[in-house]
Amino acid sequence: MKLTDFDTLTFDCYGTLIDWETGIFEGLRPLLDRVKTALTRDQVLEAHARHESSQQRYTPAKRYQELLAIVYKRLAEEWDVSFTQDECIAYGRSIRDWPAFPDSAGALRYLKQHYKLVILSNVDNDSFAYSNARLQVEFDAVMTAEDIGSYKPSPRNFEYMLEKLGERGIRKESILHTAESLFHDHKPANEFGLASCWIYRRHSQPGFGATMDPGAQPKIDFRFDSMAALMEAHRKSVNISDV
Repeated sequence: MKLTDFDTLTFDCYGTLIDWETGIFEGLRPLLDRVKTALTRDQVLEAHARHESSQQRYTPAKRYQELLAIVYKRLAEEWDVSFTQDECIAYGRSIRDWPAFPDSAGALRYLKQHYKLVILSNVDNDSFAYSNARLQVEFDAVMTAEDIGSYKPSPRNFEYMLEKLGERGIRKESILHTAESLFHDHKPANEFGLASCWIYRRHSQPGFGATMDPGAQPKIDFRFDSMAALMEAHRKSVNISDV
């Protein structure tokens, strides 16, 4: 299997292209500044993952920025910290401030020359518009949890994506699903028989951070520690095939 075997890259956005762990941690500072017992960054991210995943199961049609407002409330209650509804709302809106990884925009611009680029993300459309501006590329399709009415890893999200891409003549065999989260993306991608590319942003850190533990390790066809590494691997594969 080679990177050049595919003509479409379907991307998770947050954790893969946008540095959501930094965004989450910075957005939670109003709470963290009032927590009595100091928490490590990973303890914060793991608690966030637990409440976010639970809320997504119970309210799958809620827009992501509104869902994050509830997560903020649940975290404040767990940590026995006072909070206001305005703080909850502000945290939900903080998605627009989450930074892109430094290599995302350049890698996407390069890959756009060789692939169709598609977003499949657990986000709402308004919030993604701000992230899209940071990524500096026009995607061929953007499919969000708001569009679909459920959150990954629900199979509905992958069914929807494959149906919509199939209507455009894009076959499953030509798609490489590219993501960081084993839980949200690679495990369900396996279940749908999609080839997968792991952008392992947390390669130098233990645990799963802001995503849940997927349990058994999913099958991975390609692994890179950054988008820049994916870009370079593709560049080399094209040069080799041209020789």
